[in-house]
Amino acid sequence: MRNVSKIEPIIPSMPTRKKVAAYARVSMETERLQHSISAQISYYSNLIQNNPEWEYAGVYADDGISGTKIRRRSEFNRMIADCESGKIDIILTKSISRFARNTVDLLNTVRHLKEIGVEVRFEKENINSLSGDGEVMLTLLASFAQEEVRSISENVKWGTRKRFEQGIPNGRFMIYGYRWEGDRLVVYEEEAKIVRLIYDNFLNGLSAETTEKQLEEMGVKSYKGQHFGNTSIRNILTNVTYTGNMLFQKEYVVDPISQKSKKNRGELPQYWVEDTHEAIIPMETFQAVQNEIARRRALGARANWSINTTCLTSKIKCELCGKSFQRSNRKGRLDKNASYTIWVCATRKSGKQCQNKDIPEVILKRECCSVLGIEEFNDEVFAEQIDHIDSFPPNRLVFYFVDGRVVERFWQSNLKKEWWTPERRETCSRSRMGVNRSKKYHNPFTGYFKCACCGANFRRQTTKYVDGTTREYWRCPNSAKCGNTSRPDEPVAKQLIAEAIGIEEFDESFFKEKVDFIMLAGGCEMDIHLKDGAQVIKVWEPHKKKCYPWTEERHEKMKQTCKDLWTDERRKAMSDRIKQIRSEKHWGRK
Repeated sequence: MRNVSKIEPIIPSMPTRKKVAAYARVSMETERLQHSISAQISYYSNLIQNNPEWEYAGVYADDGISGTKIRRRSEFNRMIADCESGKIDIILTKSISRFARNTVDLLNTVRHLKEIGVEVRFEKENINSLSGDGEVMLTLLASFAQEEVRSISENVKWGTRKRFEQGIPNGRFMIYGYRWEGDRLVVYEEEAKIVRLIYDNFLNGLSAETTEKQLEEMGVKSYKGQHFGNTSIRNILTNVTYTGNMLFQKEYVVDPISQKSKKNRGELPQYWVEDTHEAIIPMETFQAVQNEIARRRALGARANWSINTTCLTSKIKCELCGKSFQRSNRKGRLDKNASYTIWVCATRKSGKQCQNKDIPEVILKRECCSVLGIEEFNDEVFAEQIDHIDSFPPNRLVFYFVDGRVVERFWQSNLKKEWWTPERRETCSRSRMGVNRSKKYHNPFTGYFKCACCGANFRRQTTKYVDGTTREYWRCPNSAKCGNTSRPDEPVAKQLIAEAIGIEEFDESFFKEKVDFIMLAGGCEMDIHLKDGAQVIKVWEPHKKKCYPWTEERHEKMKQTCKDLWTDERRKAMSDRIKQIRSEKHWGRK
């Protein structure tokens, strides 16, 4: 008979299409560049959709954002997140400079995409990130793109400096009290009144915080309609623009990649331009404010009348962090009514790390008296003679006199010894031996049961049994040494004490009113001492220990456990060990 086989038709499998996306970016928001980014989006959309091997995954475009930092580009970050979710296999972009102008960011991003299997293609440079020499070429060309940013930045700075030399400001900056009309600043009188008020308040001794509260009560808002904070007030007090003059290049950008700005403290030239606009504040008033700011800065906290200061305020400097010591009041841990004053480094007081020690005010004043040669500390004498004090860890003080003299002293704190007087020791001892008033551990018998052998207070103990029941009893904490075996159960103790003081049921308030303390010796006898001087002895039945016989299951379990533990190897090791011990001690020999 003939063999007949059926041949099934082969259905050709369609190749899996790659999910392709594109990234476009322009760094400035201009009409020409708006057209450029639109053209890029249209170009990449047509390119991806016309390729039969590709699946369109979208075009991501950042408009008007610099390429020096990745975190500011929302579309770029969204694209990376989609890559991590598996929505993109290939990314197309025009050039390396469009993808990133920061070499570190570029390489980190490309390497991360390479790890998850996403390919990046740069059209202008013809580089594929998954190719063998792709990363080498990327490193070189990305460095060129980064240096191009630096070059552009230097060109922009050169043009800005040239405008400064001609007295032209760098753009139309916002300033409270003025508005721009064309290329000139014009006074906005409604806000100019507030600027004059801020200057007058400061010269009258008011702080920026006080002015902030006043402006809030008046309903005055900042330039952008927000709360008028004390930081804005301080900026107004130091802005020379209010005098009708301008100072250019007060700040500068350190690095075009990080884009961090820094105050110009002489690193670059500044440009002073006079009479550029109408003044709100006269130059004499502005200069008086700057002098007052310098005076208050030199005085430190003492310049602020709202702060409770002493002659020592801002005088003690920490040599580790450069901060001033601040005064702090503390309460005693044992005696809450007692308080003491210490001087703490401002860094440590704010919760940060500083290894300098706190200085008790009593010790500090004592050392000052010794240095100044006076018997009692005097504020006026200290202020006249001492310029400042440097504190070195652990306990060194260097006094700098106004006349130039320097004196070094080493201090040692003995406050604990001085504070721990016999009276305080007795009070603390009585407090510890008395009733525990903590709500969490409160018990009516705390501090009442005393050991007749060692004098210690009995402590409450709770034992939980296998059947879930508990036993609450009292025991001496030193029973192992003193030998007191008395263990009165709490319910039994309550019943016996109620009988002793003549009540049917135990009452805590009546118990504390009648009973002074209860002495317990070994055995089952308690000696109840009443407050009227009487003594009542009560005896209770000894507590019977609960015994739970083993079940057959437990017996079998223990037998099996012993068999599992006592292996042949362990039996042999034990036998060898016993033989060794016998041979060393010569057992059985005469």
